[in-house]
Amino acid sequence: MIKSSSEFVSDRTGPANSFDYAAAAQRDTRRLLNDLIMPSERLAFVRDGDRWTHARLTAEAARLATGLTRIGVQAGDRIALHLRNGPEIALAYLACFRLGAIAAPLNLRFKTAELEDMLRRLRPAAYIGHADLYRLVSPIGTEILGAAVRYVVGEPEDGLARRWTLLHRHQTMSVLANTDPDKPALLLSTSGSTGQPKLVAHSQSTLASIATRLMSLNVQAGDVVAFFMPMVHASGLCTFLTSLLAGASLVMLDANDPDGILDAIEAHSCTYLAGLPTMLAHLMSCQRQRPRNVSSLRVCRSGGDVPLPGQQEEFPSLFGVPLRNFWASTEGAGSFTYGLRPGAVSRPIPGVEIRLVDADDHPVARGAPGEMLLRGPHIALGYWTGPGEWGGFTDGWYRTGDIMREDNEGNFWFLSRAKDLIVRGGSNISPVEVERVLASHPGVRDAAVVGVPDPLLGQKIVGFVHLAEGVGAERLEEILHAASVRLADYKLPERLLAVASIPRNGLGKIDRAHLARTV
Repeated sequence: MIKSSSEFVSDRTGPANSFDYAAAAQRDTRRLLNDLIMPSERLAFVRDGDRWTHARLTAEAARLATGLTRIGVQAGDRIALHLRNGPEIALAYLACFRLGAIAAPLNLRFKTAELEDMLRRLRPAAYIGHADLYRLVSPIGTEILGAAVRYVVGEPEDGLARRWTLLHRHQTMSVLANTDPDKPALLLSTSGSTGQPKLVAHSQSTLASIATRLMSLNVQAGDVVAFFMPMVHASGLCTFLTSLLAGASLVMLDANDPDGILDAIEAHSCTYLAGLPTMLAHLMSCQRQRPRNVSSLRVCRSGGDVPLPGQQEEFPSLFGVPLRNFWASTEGAGSFTYGLRPGAVSRPIPGVEIRLVDADDHPVARGAPGEMLLRGPHIALGYWTGPGEWGGFTDGWYRTGDIMREDNEGNFWFLSRAKDLIVRGGSNISPVEVERVLASHPGVRDAAVVGVPDPLLGQKIVGFVHLAEGVGAERLEEILHAASVRLADYKLPERLLAVASIPRNGLGKIDRAHLARTV
Protein backbone atom coordinates (compact mmCIF):
# COMPACT_ATOMS: atom_id res chain seq x y z
CA MET A 1 0.00 0.00 0.00
CA ILE A 2 1.43 3.40 -0.98
CA LYS A 3 1.20 6.05 1.68
CA SER A 4 1.23 9.75 0.85
CA SER A 5 1.39 13.09 2.57
CA SER A 6 0.91 16.58 1.22
CA GLU A 7 1.17 19.34 3.84
CA PHE A 8 4.63 20.75 4.54
CA VAL A 9 4.41 24.18 6.11
CA SER A 10 6.71 26.57 7.88
CA ASP A 11 6.44 26.59 11.67
CA ARG A 12 6.60 30.39 11.65
CA THR A 13 4.15 32.72 10.00
CA GLY A 14 4.93 32.85 6.29
CA PRO A 15 4.30 31.12 2.97
CA ALA A 16 3.87 27.35 2.89
CA ASN A 17 6.74 25.23 1.68
CA SER A 18 5.12 23.43 -1.26
CA PHE A 19 7.42 20.66 -2.41
CA ASP A 20 6.77 19.47 -5.98
CA TYR A 21 7.00 15.69 -5.68
CA ALA A 22 5.89 15.13 -9.27
CA ALA A 23 8.82 17.19 -10.53
CA ALA A 24 11.18 15.49 -8.09
CA ALA A 25 10.08 12.07 -9.33
CA GLN A 26 10.95 13.10 -12.90
CA ARG A 27 14.46 14.11 -11.92
CA ASP A 28 17.13 11.47 -12.19
CA THR A 29 17.68 10.42 -8.58
CA ARG A 30 20.24 7.89 -9.81
CA ARG A 31 22.68 10.64 -10.77
CA LEU A 32 26.13 10.59 -9.28
CA LEU A 33 26.34 12.40 -5.98
CA ASN A 34 29.11 14.68 -7.15
CA ASP A 35 26.48 16.21 -9.44
CA LEU A 36 24.48 17.29 -6.38
CA ILE A 37 26.86 20.21 -6.05
CA MET A 38 27.58 22.51 -8.97
CA PRO A 39 30.65 24.76 -9.33
CA SER A 40 29.11 27.98 -8.05
CA GLU A 41 29.87 30.59 -5.44
CA ARG A 42 26.86 29.54 -3.36
CA LEU A 43 27.97 28.89 0.23
CA ALA A 44 27.99 25.19 1.15
CA PHE A 45 29.22 25.41 4.76
CA VAL A 46 31.24 27.36 7.28
CA ARG A 47 33.61 25.75 9.77
CA ASP A 48 35.46 27.90 12.32
CA GLY A 49 35.10 30.94 10.07
CA ASP A 50 36.44 29.09 6.99
CA ARG A 51 33.90 29.50 4.17
CA TRP A 52 33.46 26.70 1.63
CA THR A 53 31.56 27.47 -1.55
CA HIS A 54 30.22 24.78 -3.86
CA ALA A 55 32.96 25.65 -6.34
CA ARG A 56 35.72 25.23 -3.77
CA LEU A 57 34.20 21.99 -2.50
CA THR A 58 33.89 20.58 -6.02
CA ALA A 59 37.48 21.47 -6.97
CA GLU A 60 39.07 20.16 -3.77
CA ALA A 61 37.05 16.93 -3.86
CA ALA A 62 38.31 16.33 -7.40
CA ARG A 63 41.90 16.90 -6.27
CA LEU A 64 41.50 14.44 -3.40
CA ALA A 65 39.99 11.89 -5.79
CA THR A 66 43.08 12.30 -7.97
CA GLY A 67 45.36 11.74 -4.98
CA LEU A 68 43.51 8.57 -4.00
CA THR A 69 43.80 7.31 -7.58
CA ARG A 70 47.56 7.92 -7.56
CA ILE A 71 47.99 5.66 -4.51
CA GLY A 72 46.08 2.90 -6.27
CA VAL A 73 42.50 3.31 -5.03
CA GLN A 74 40.00 1.80 -7.46
CA ALA A 75 36.23 1.54 -7.72
CA GLY A 76 34.92 -0.81 -5.03
CA ASP A 77 37.86 -0.24 -2.65
CA ARG A 78 36.96 0.76 0.90
CA ILE A 79 38.21 4.05 2.35
CA ALA A 80 38.07 4.21 6.16
CA LEU A 81 37.10 7.69 7.36
CA HIS A 82 37.92 8.41 11.01
CA LEU A 83 36.99 12.07 10.98
CA ARG A 84 34.94 14.63 12.86
CA ASN A 85 32.74 17.11 11.05
CA GLY A 86 34.67 19.53 8.88
CA PRO A 87 36.06 20.05 5.38
CA GLU A 88 38.11 16.83 5.51
CA ILE A 89 35.17 14.44 5.85
CA ALA A 90 33.06 16.41 3.35
CA LEU A 91 35.84 16.22 0.75
CA ALA A 92 36.52 12.56 1.50
CA TYR A 93 32.91 11.53 0.95
CA LEU A 94 32.62 13.40 -2.32
CA ALA A 95 35.99 12.11 -3.55
CA CYS A 96 34.92 8.52 -2.85
CA PHE A 97 31.64 9.00 -4.68
CA ARG A 98 33.53 10.52 -7.62
CA LEU A 99 35.85 7.50 -7.82
CA GLY A 100 33.32 4.78 -7.15
CA ALA A 101 35.23 3.87 -3.98
CA ILE A 102 33.24 2.87 -0.91
CA ALA A 103 33.29 5.37 1.97
CA ALA A 104 33.41 3.55 5.32
CA PRO A 105 33.11 6.03 8.22
CA LEU A 106 34.29 4.73 11.59
CA ASN A 107 32.33 5.28 14.79
CA LEU A 108 34.09 8.03 16.75
CA ARG A 109 33.25 6.34 20.06
CA PHE A 110 34.99 3.06 19.20
CA LYS A 111 38.12 2.06 21.10
CA THR A 112 41.14 0.23 19.64
CA ALA A 113 39.72 -3.30 19.90
CA GLU A 114 36.48 -2.26 18.19
CA LEU A 115 38.35 -0.35 15.50
CA GLU A 116 40.62 -3.32 14.88
CA ASP A 117 37.62 -5.58 14.35
CA MET A 118 36.03 -3.08 11.96
CA LEU A 119 39.22 -2.56 9.93
CA ARG A 120 39.76 -6.32 9.74
CA ARG A 121 36.32 -6.64 8.15
CA LEU A 122 36.76 -3.69 5.80
CA ARG A 123 40.36 -4.25 4.61
CA PRO A 124 40.53 -0.61 3.49
CA ALA A 125 42.68 0.61 0.65
CA ALA A 126 43.25 3.83 2.63
CA TYR A 127 42.60 5.27 6.09
CA ILE A 128 42.09 9.00 6.72
CA GLY A 129 41.75 10.13 10.33
CA HIS A 130 42.29 13.05 12.66
CA ALA A 131 45.58 12.75 14.55
CA ASP A 132 44.02 12.35 18.02
CA LEU A 133 41.64 9.66 16.74
CA TYR A 134 44.47 7.92 14.89
CA ARG A 135 46.21 7.26 18.21
CA LEU A 136 43.62 4.55 18.78
CA VAL A 137 44.43 3.02 15.38
CA SER A 138 48.22 3.31 15.61
CA PRO A 139 48.67 0.07 17.62
CA ILE A 140 46.76 -1.97 15.02
CA GLY A 141 49.06 -4.26 13.04
CA THR A 142 50.09 -3.51 9.47
CA GLU A 143 48.71 -6.88 8.36
CA ILE A 144 45.26 -5.34 9.00
CA LEU A 145 45.97 -1.74 7.96
CA GLY A 146 49.02 -1.30 5.77
CA ALA A 147 51.67 1.21 6.76
CA ALA A 148 51.55 2.91 3.36
CA VAL A 149 47.82 3.67 3.43
CA ARG A 150 47.55 5.56 6.72
CA TYR A 151 46.89 9.29 6.27
CA VAL A 152 46.40 11.68 9.19
CA VAL A 153 44.92 15.17 9.47
CA GLY A 154 47.45 16.81 11.74
CA GLU A 155 50.91 15.68 12.79
CA PRO A 156 51.58 11.91 12.61
CA GLU A 157 53.35 10.57 15.70
CA ASP A 158 54.04 6.89 15.09
CA GLY A 159 56.38 6.97 12.10
CA LEU A 160 53.89 5.05 9.94
CA ALA A 161 51.13 7.50 9.10
CA ARG A 162 51.58 10.28 6.58
CA ARG A 163 50.06 13.74 6.41
CA TRP A 164 46.80 13.69 4.51
CA THR A 165 47.84 16.74 2.50
CA LEU A 166 49.97 14.35 0.45
CA LEU A 167 46.75 12.98 -1.00
CA HIS A 168 45.56 16.22 -2.57
CA ARG A 169 48.72 17.99 -3.65
CA HIS A 170 48.27 17.00 -7.31
CA GLN A 171 46.42 18.74 -10.08
CA THR A 172 43.05 17.23 -10.93
CA MET A 173 43.14 14.43 -13.47
CA SER A 174 41.02 15.07 -16.54
CA VAL A 175 39.47 11.60 -16.57
CA LEU A 176 37.98 9.90 -13.52
CA ALA A 177 36.18 6.61 -12.98
CA ASN A 178 32.87 5.92 -14.68
CA THR A 179 31.06 4.86 -11.51
CA ASP A 180 28.07 2.53 -11.26
CA PRO A 181 25.39 4.34 -9.22
CA ASP A 182 23.82 1.06 -8.10
CA LYS A 183 26.94 -0.47 -6.55
CA PRO A 184 27.75 0.02 -2.84
CA ALA A 185 29.13 3.51 -2.23
CA LEU A 186 28.80 3.82 1.54
CA LEU A 187 29.03 1.46 4.52
CA LEU A 188 27.47 2.76 7.74
CA SER A 189 27.84 0.75 10.94
CA THR A 190 24.83 0.14 13.15
CA SER A 191 24.98 0.45 16.93
CA GLY A 192 25.61 -3.27 17.35
CA SER A 193 22.85 -3.62 19.95
CA THR A 194 22.37 -7.27 18.91
CA GLY A 195 26.08 -8.14 18.70
CA GLN A 196 28.68 -7.20 16.11
CA PRO A 197 27.72 -3.95 14.33
CA LYS A 198 26.18 -4.49 10.90
CA LEU A 199 27.50 -2.58 7.89
CA VAL A 200 24.57 -1.01 6.05
CA ALA A 201 25.33 -0.67 2.32
CA HIS A 202 23.97 2.33 0.42
CA SER A 203 24.56 3.10 -3.24
CA GLN A 204 24.82 6.48 -4.90
CA SER A 205 21.28 5.88 -6.17
CA THR A 206 19.81 5.28 -2.72
CA LEU A 207 21.68 8.25 -1.25
CA ALA A 208 20.50 10.57 -4.03
CA SER A 209 16.94 9.36 -3.46
CA ILE A 210 17.25 9.96 0.30
CA ALA A 211 18.57 13.49 -0.23
CA THR A 212 15.70 14.30 -2.59
CA ARG A 213 13.08 12.89 -0.21
CA LEU A 214 14.46 14.59 2.89
CA MET A 215 13.77 17.98 1.36
CA SER A 216 10.27 17.28 2.67
CA LEU A 217 11.68 18.01 6.13
CA ASN A 218 11.21 21.63 5.08
CA VAL A 219 14.83 22.33 4.10
CA GLN A 220 14.73 25.26 1.69
CA ALA A 221 17.13 27.22 -0.48
CA GLY A 222 18.67 29.96 1.63
CA ASP A 223 18.27 28.13 4.93
CA VAL A 224 21.19 28.32 7.35
CA VAL A 225 21.45 25.02 9.23
CA ALA A 226 22.97 24.82 12.71
CA PHE A 227 24.77 21.54 12.04
CA PHE A 228 26.34 19.35 14.71
CA MET A 229 25.20 15.79 13.94
CA PRO A 230 28.26 13.60 13.24
CA MET A 231 28.75 12.91 9.54
CA VAL A 232 30.03 9.41 10.33
CA HIS A 233 26.37 8.53 10.97
CA ALA A 234 23.40 8.54 8.61
CA SER A 235 21.75 11.50 10.34
CA GLY A 236 24.69 13.84 9.77
CA LEU A 237 25.62 12.67 6.27
CA CYS A 238 22.02 12.76 4.99
CA THR A 239 21.49 16.25 6.40
CA PHE A 240 24.71 17.38 4.70
CA LEU A 241 23.70 15.95 1.30
CA THR A 242 20.14 17.26 1.57
CA SER A 243 21.40 20.76 2.35
CA LEU A 244 23.70 20.70 -0.68
CA LEU A 245 20.83 19.60 -2.90
CA ALA A 246 18.35 22.11 -1.50
CA GLY A 247 20.72 25.07 -1.72
CA ALA A 248 20.92 25.56 2.04
CA SER A 249 24.20 26.29 3.85
CA LEU A 250 25.50 24.74 7.06
CA VAL A 251 27.32 26.18 10.05
CA MET A 252 29.42 23.22 11.28
CA LEU A 253 29.53 23.17 15.07
CA ASP A 254 30.77 21.05 17.96
CA ALA A 255 28.01 18.86 19.44
CA ASN A 256 29.82 18.95 22.81
CA ASP A 257 29.54 22.75 23.05
CA PRO A 258 25.83 23.61 23.45
CA ASP A 259 26.60 27.20 24.43
CA GLY A 260 28.70 27.55 21.27
CA ILE A 261 25.82 26.20 19.20
CA LEU A 262 23.39 28.74 20.67
CA ASP A 263 25.88 31.56 20.16
CA ALA A 264 26.28 30.48 16.51
CA ILE A 265 22.51 30.40 15.95
CA GLU A 266 22.39 34.01 17.10
CA ALA A 267 25.51 35.13 15.21
CA HIS A 268 24.67 33.41 11.89
CA SER A 269 20.87 33.85 12.08
CA CYS A 270 20.40 30.11 11.66
CA THR A 271 16.97 29.11 10.41
CA TYR A 272 17.13 25.32 10.83
CA LEU A 273 18.01 23.16 13.83
CA ALA A 274 18.03 19.37 14.07
CA GLY A 275 19.42 16.84 16.53
CA LEU A 276 18.86 13.87 18.80
CA PRO A 277 16.51 14.50 21.74
CA THR A 278 19.39 14.27 24.23
CA MET A 279 21.47 16.80 22.26
CA LEU A 280 18.54 19.19 22.13
CA ALA A 281 18.00 18.76 25.87
CA HIS A 282 21.48 20.24 26.49
CA LEU A 283 20.61 23.19 24.25
CA MET A 284 17.39 23.75 26.16
CA SER A 285 19.24 23.73 29.48
CA CYS A 286 21.79 26.30 28.26
CA GLN A 287 19.06 28.48 26.74
CA ARG A 288 17.25 28.51 30.07
CA GLN A 289 20.40 29.64 31.88
CA ARG A 290 21.45 32.28 29.32
CA PRO A 291 18.86 33.04 26.65
CA ARG A 292 20.19 33.85 23.18
CA ASN A 293 18.31 35.56 20.34
CA VAL A 294 17.10 32.55 18.34
CA SER A 295 14.21 34.29 16.60
CA SER A 296 15.72 33.44 13.20
CA LEU A 297 14.84 29.75 13.67
CA ARG A 298 12.11 28.56 11.31
CA VAL A 299 12.16 24.76 11.77
CA CYS A 300 13.39 22.63 14.68
CA ARG A 301 13.22 18.86 14.52
CA SER A 302 14.38 15.82 16.46
CA GLY A 303 14.89 12.23 15.38
CA GLY A 304 16.65 9.05 16.32
CA ASP A 305 14.46 8.41 19.36
CA VAL A 306 11.25 9.53 21.02
CA PRO A 307 11.27 13.02 22.58
CA LEU A 308 12.31 13.19 26.22
CA PRO A 309 9.58 13.72 28.83
CA GLY A 310 8.18 17.25 28.62
CA GLN A 311 10.65 18.25 25.89
CA GLN A 312 8.17 19.13 23.15
CA GLU A 313 5.92 20.94 25.62
CA GLU A 314 8.69 23.27 26.87
CA PHE A 315 10.64 23.76 23.64
CA PRO A 316 8.47 26.54 22.10
CA SER A 317 8.87 28.75 25.17
CA LEU A 318 12.66 28.63 24.74
CA PHE A 319 13.03 28.67 20.94
CA GLY A 320 9.82 30.19 19.63
CA VAL A 321 8.90 27.26 17.36
CA PRO A 322 7.58 23.73 17.96
CA LEU A 323 9.94 20.77 18.17
CA ARG A 324 8.85 18.30 15.51
CA ASN A 325 9.74 14.60 15.87
CA PHE A 326 10.10 12.05 13.06
CA TRP A 327 11.23 8.47 12.48
CA ALA A 328 14.38 7.53 10.56
CA SER A 329 16.95 4.76 10.44
CA THR A 330 20.30 4.03 8.83
CA GLU A 331 18.63 1.57 6.46
CA GLY A 332 15.49 3.59 5.72
CA ALA A 333 16.19 7.33 5.99
CA GLY A 334 13.84 9.30 3.76
CA SER A 335 10.73 7.31 4.62
CA PHE A 336 9.06 9.87 6.88
CA THR A 337 8.81 13.56 7.51
CA TYR A 338 7.94 15.04 10.88
CA GLY A 339 4.57 14.86 12.58
CA LEU A 340 2.60 17.99 13.32
CA ARG A 341 1.51 16.76 16.75
CA PRO A 342 3.57 16.25 19.90
CA GLY A 343 4.85 12.74 20.48
CA ALA A 344 6.66 10.04 18.53
CA VAL A 345 4.61 10.58 15.39
CA SER A 346 5.69 10.77 11.75
CA ARG A 347 4.06 11.27 8.35
CA PRO A 348 5.10 9.15 5.36
CA ILE A 349 6.85 10.69 2.39
CA PRO A 350 5.12 9.95 -0.94
CA GLY A 351 6.52 6.96 -2.80
CA VAL A 352 7.48 4.83 0.20
CA GLU A 353 5.65 1.54 0.60
CA ILE A 354 4.74 0.70 4.20
CA ARG A 355 3.38 -2.51 5.68
CA LEU A 356 2.46 -3.14 9.30
CA VAL A 357 2.38 -6.87 10.04
CA ASP A 358 1.80 -9.19 12.98
CA ALA A 359 4.11 -11.96 14.18
CA ASP A 360 2.92 -14.18 11.31
CA ASP A 361 3.54 -11.47 8.70
CA HIS A 362 -0.17 -10.85 8.20
CA PRO A 363 -1.28 -7.22 7.71
CA VAL A 364 -2.80 -5.64 10.81
CA ALA A 365 -5.93 -3.50 10.87
CA ARG A 366 -5.61 0.27 10.92
CA GLY A 367 -5.07 1.37 14.51
CA ALA A 368 -3.54 -1.95 15.56
CA PRO A 369 0.18 -2.25 16.35
CA GLY A 370 2.42 -4.09 13.93
CA GLU A 371 6.05 -4.37 12.88
CA MET A 372 6.84 -1.85 10.15
CA LEU A 373 8.28 -3.00 6.82
CA LEU A 374 9.48 -0.47 4.25
CA ARG A 375 10.28 -0.58 0.54
CA GLY A 376 11.35 2.07 -1.95
CA PRO A 377 14.27 3.45 -4.00
CA HIS A 378 15.79 5.03 -0.89
CA ILE A 379 16.10 1.78 1.10
CA ALA A 380 19.63 0.42 1.61
CA LEU A 381 20.94 -2.40 -0.57
CA GLY A 382 21.34 -4.61 2.48
CA TYR A 383 24.18 -5.54 4.82
CA TRP A 384 27.71 -5.72 3.42
CA THR A 385 29.54 -8.95 4.26
CA GLY A 386 32.57 -8.69 1.98
CA PRO A 387 33.78 -7.37 -1.39
CA GLY A 388 30.94 -7.82 -3.85
CA GLU A 389 28.76 -9.50 -1.23
CA TRP A 390 25.89 -8.23 0.82
CA GLY A 391 22.71 -9.66 2.26
CA GLY A 392 19.73 -7.94 0.71
CA PHE A 393 16.18 -7.57 1.97
CA THR A 394 13.54 -10.10 0.90
CA ASP A 395 11.73 -8.66 -2.16
CA GLY A 396 13.21 -5.28 -1.24
CA TRP A 397 11.29 -5.08 2.06
CA TYR A 398 13.33 -3.79 5.01
CA ARG A 399 12.11 -5.12 8.36
CA THR A 400 12.62 -2.18 10.71
CA GLY A 401 12.07 -4.07 13.96
CA ASP A 402 9.90 -1.15 15.10
CA ILE A 403 6.31 -1.53 16.27
CA MET A 404 4.13 1.24 14.85
CA ARG A 405 0.45 2.15 14.75
CA GLU A 406 -1.29 4.01 11.93
CA ASP A 407 -4.09 6.36 12.95
CA ASN A 408 -7.14 7.36 10.91
CA GLU A 409 -5.33 10.39 9.50
CA GLY A 410 -2.43 8.34 8.10
CA ASN A 411 0.05 9.32 10.83
CA PHE A 412 2.40 6.63 12.13
CA TRP A 413 3.04 6.44 15.87
CA PHE A 414 6.14 4.72 17.24
CA LEU A 415 5.28 2.30 20.04
CA SER A 416 8.38 0.21 20.68
CA ARG A 417 11.27 -1.71 19.27
CA ALA A 418 9.99 -5.24 18.59
CA LYS A 419 12.63 -6.66 20.93
CA ASP A 420 11.54 -4.24 23.67
CA LEU A 421 7.81 -4.92 23.37
CA ILE A 422 6.48 -6.35 26.63
CA VAL A 423 4.10 -9.31 26.33
CA ARG A 424 2.25 -9.76 29.61
CA GLY A 425 -0.38 -12.49 29.80
CA GLY A 426 -0.71 -12.47 25.99
CA SER A 427 -1.20 -8.67 25.79
CA ASN A 428 1.31 -6.48 23.98
CA ILE A 429 2.47 -3.42 25.92
CA SER A 430 4.42 -0.50 24.51
CA PRO A 431 7.13 0.62 26.94
CA VAL A 432 7.08 4.08 25.33
CA GLU A 433 3.40 4.56 26.22
CA VAL A 434 3.94 3.58 29.86
CA GLU A 435 7.08 5.74 30.12
CA ARG A 436 5.29 8.84 28.81
CA VAL A 437 2.55 8.43 31.42
CA LEU A 438 5.01 7.94 34.28
CA ALA A 439 7.12 10.89 33.14
CA SER A 440 4.08 13.17 32.97
CA HIS A 441 3.89 13.21 36.78
CA PRO A 442 5.36 16.48 38.13
CA GLY A 443 7.55 14.53 40.54
CA VAL A 444 9.29 12.59 37.75
CA ARG A 445 12.16 13.86 35.58
CA ASP A 446 12.61 10.74 33.46
CA ALA A 447 11.21 7.21 33.28
CA ALA A 448 11.82 3.79 31.77
CA VAL A 449 10.09 0.41 31.87
CA VAL A 450 11.28 -3.09 31.00
CA GLY A 451 9.76 -6.53 30.87
CA VAL A 452 11.23 -9.22 33.12
CA PRO A 453 10.53 -12.98 32.90
CA ASP A 454 7.58 -14.34 34.83
CA PRO A 455 6.63 -18.07 34.96
CA LEU A 456 2.87 -17.41 34.81
CA LEU A 457 2.44 -14.26 32.71
CA GLY A 458 5.49 -14.59 30.48
CA GLN A 459 6.66 -11.10 31.48
CA LYS A 460 5.96 -8.60 34.21
CA ILE A 461 6.57 -4.86 34.04
CA VAL A 462 9.16 -3.08 36.14
CA GLY A 463 9.26 0.71 36.05
CA PHE A 464 12.16 3.03 36.88
CA VAL A 465 11.82 6.74 37.62
CA HIS A 466 14.37 9.49 38.03
CA LEU A 467 12.64 11.67 40.59
CA ALA A 468 12.61 15.46 40.47
CA GLU A 469 14.78 17.39 42.90
CA GLY A 470 13.34 17.28 46.40
CA VAL A 471 11.00 14.35 45.66
CA GLY A 472 11.58 11.24 47.76
CA ALA A 473 10.90 7.56 47.23
CA GLU A 474 7.84 7.84 49.51
CA ARG A 475 6.04 9.39 46.48
CA LEU A 476 6.38 6.24 44.36
CA GLU A 477 2.95 4.91 45.37
CA GLU A 478 1.37 8.25 44.47
CA ILE A 479 3.12 8.21 41.06
CA LEU A 480 1.88 4.69 40.36
CA HIS A 481 -1.65 5.60 41.41
CA ALA A 482 -1.64 8.61 39.07
CA ALA A 483 -0.56 6.33 36.22
CA SER A 484 -3.44 3.93 37.00
CA VAL A 485 -5.94 6.66 36.07
CA ARG A 486 -4.51 6.86 32.53
CA LEU A 487 -3.40 3.26 31.88
CA ALA A 488 -5.27 -0.02 31.75
CA ASP A 489 -4.44 -2.24 34.70
CA TYR A 490 -2.49 -4.74 32.58
CA LYS A 491 -0.11 -1.93 31.49
CA LEU A 492 0.77 -0.84 35.05
CA PRO A 493 4.21 -1.73 36.40
CA GLU A 494 4.14 -4.42 39.08
CA ARG A 495 7.16 -2.68 40.64
CA LEU A 496 8.29 0.94 40.51
CA LEU A 497 11.86 1.78 41.52
CA ALA A 498 13.59 5.12 42.05
CA VAL A 499 17.02 5.46 40.37
CA ALA A 500 19.64 8.21 40.31
CA SER A 501 19.33 8.46 36.52
CA ILE A 502 17.93 6.59 33.53
CA PRO A 503 20.88 4.99 31.69
CA ARG A 504 21.14 5.89 28.00
CA ASN A 505 23.56 4.90 25.27
CA GLY A 506 25.62 7.19 23.06
CA LEU A 507 22.60 7.93 20.84
CA GLY A 508 20.45 8.86 23.82
CA LYS A 509 18.31 5.71 23.72
CA ILE A 510 17.30 4.06 27.00
CA ASP A 511 19.62 1.18 27.90
CA ARG A 512 16.88 -1.31 28.76
CA ALA A 513 19.25 -4.28 28.92
CA HIS A 514 21.22 -2.58 31.69
CA LEU A 515 18.03 -1.82 33.64
CA ALA A 516 16.74 -5.38 33.26
CA ARG A 517 19.99 -6.72 34.72
CA THR A 518 19.48 -4.62 37.87
CA VAL A 519 16.14 -6.21 38.75
